[in-house]
Amino acid sequence: MSESTTVRTDFTLLRAEEVAAAKQILVENSLFTDTTRMAYLGLEDPSETSDKRQVRVMLMDRVRNEPKDVLIDLNTGSILSVIELDPAAGQLPVLLEEFEMVEEILASDEQWAAALEKRGLTPSQVRVAPLSAGVFEYPEESGRRMLRGLAFRQDFAEDIAWAHPIDGLVVYIDTIARKVDQLLDFGIVPVPETHGNFTDPELAGPVRTTQKPIEITQLQGPSFTVSEGNHVEWEKWSLDIGFDMREGLVLYNIGFDDAGRRRRILDRASIAEMVVPYGDPSPVRSWQNYFDTGEYLIGRCANSLELGCDCLGEIHYISPVVVDGDGNAQTIANGICMHEEDASILAKHSDDWAGVKYTRRNRRLVISFFTTVGNYDYGFYWYLYLDGTIEFEAKATGIVFTSAMGDERYSSEMAPGLTAPFHQHIFGARLDFALDGGGSQVIEEEAVRLPISEANPRGNAFTRSHTVLATEQQAVRDNNMAAGRTWIVTNPESKNYLGKNVGYKLLPQGLPTLLAAEGSSVHRRAEFASKALWVTQRDAAHRYPTGDFVNQNPGVDGIGSWVQEDKNIDGEKISLWHTFALTHFPRTEDWPIMPVDTVGFTIRPEGFFDRSPIMDVPEPAKQHGCCSTEEAGHGCCGSDS
Repeated sequence: MSESTTVRTDFTLLRAEEVAAAKQILVENSLFTDTTRMAYLGLEDPSETSDKRQVRVMLMDRVRNEPKDVLIDLNTGSILSVIELDPAAGQLPVLLEEFEMVEEILASDEQWAAALEKRGLTPSQVRVAPLSAGVFEYPEESGRRMLRGLAFRQDFAEDIAWAHPIDGLVVYIDTIARKVDQLLDFGIVPVPETHGNFTDPELAGPVRTTQKPIEITQLQGPSFTVSEGNHVEWEKWSLDIGFDMREGLVLYNIGFDDAGRRRRILDRASIAEMVVPYGDPSPVRSWQNYFDTGEYLIGRCANSLELGCDCLGEIHYISPVVVDGDGNAQTIANGICMHEEDASILAKHSDDWAGVKYTRRNRRLVISFFTTVGNYDYGFYWYLYLDGTIEFEAKATGIVFTSAMGDERYSSEMAPGLTAPFHQHIFGARLDFALDGGGSQVIEEEAVRLPISEANPRGNAFTRSHTVLATEQQAVRDNNMAAGRTWIVTNPESKNYLGKNVGYKLLPQGLPTLLAAEGSSVHRRAEFASKALWVTQRDAAHRYPTGDFVNQNPGVDGIGSWVQEDKNIDGEKISLWHTFALTHFPRTEDWPIMPVDTVGFTIRPEGFFDRSPIMDVPEPAKQHGCCSTEEAGHGCCGSDS
């Protein structure tokens, strides 16, 4: 088995003074003026051979639509590159000030006022959801920064406006020209009157009084340590926690200590894209699909978390830095939550022959953040377990997007007159495997049912098939839960003590991926979401499966174009891209606030260790009611007495 160490360069988090330095460099080089806005700023991933601190900055001009992609070396204070972008090939992410701009523009627009007056409303009564425009049948929109707006009535300051959609009306806005481009009015639809104020005692009813406190205490503190602000050691795990205003949490240098050696598993892990396509074909909302990562920047929208509400137990917080449109650093206080928690049984056996009664409890390290994008809230949770398993879980909650003219073929009735269109929440994980620091081979595994035969006379036999996915196009794969399809990443250069390649297995949940038709706009733009698996040769320029500039990108960039070369991936350094999705047919129980729904995936050791990696886990503390092997058989731990 090869020796392996985790190579660490400078993976410390972005600092406020680095943001200030980057802005100053841009000003000195006449790249940041009074009309410039900063759409994105993020640290470039360092290489294994360099400690350079480089930031990538995306700049736009609020007067002229002339986007720029700039790379800055913070060590030398120099501009490394300036790329002038073609606005027709994709726009920079939506600015927060553009969200606010929509209602300002509409407040003085005569068409808008007239459309509302027909409905007995004034602009002051109406909230407009500023929504990413996508790319559709409007050639005149090419190269222009557009948002689309759907309206909701708000009866008072604290009223949940999502309960009162003003249907049949949609507005298209040019944010550079600061004007209404189109206003489409398909006729008056009654506005639902049932309110959705879920904190109103009249609606919520009496608060439960039956809950007894659950107190989680670690009197000796947590088992993990944090150094340099973001380097974490826990049990046998080590990793660096990163944060990006586009992706949110990024985990680097994930390794596991085994027999005195630190063994690499993943160089990088993140959720690199997320898209929410809606399934209502009506002209009011057939364009609805939101790339929450690439268009809205979920990291920028991260919440400041509260102890006892968002996180429970002995918590360590990390406060990442992002940037606002003026190029100023913004600290998200307590934006990342880290804690450990009990995770039920790790291993258990009662052996009558040997007289052994054995129980070990599992625990996991939880690294999470929550983000709010309009009506929905999403939790991103990474879990590390004692046995070397890594799990990711997305938690979707918040308020469903509502309508008032729903067709039951494409939407659910939530309350009288109030409907919610069918939609999906689709996530794209990026996993840069580096098992024991080497290249990778990806193998598809399936269960195989064998027919009755001379070799299988009773028909009880079954086996498995292994297929090597040797090129990028061979590795474009769907789920197949009927066959229990999984994917194993191995390192052919590193063997376990049986002489087999060490590996990790990806266990998908196997739920439907993108349901929009091939040839549709969203399919072209979110091609990654149409398949459960993609594997590409590692390329520093391939950061996101939708390409770098997804906002109003017609679908010319992204993972579908990357794999056209069909590069060899067998034995190479790879990025594995896994798509997983929630398909949401809203229920009445999802209104007025939606209980958490979850989706995710697991990767676990598959021949990576020579034997069970948990045998050194201590038995549970006796004060928690368990006993040792020596005490078994004497009325303890449920044994016979």
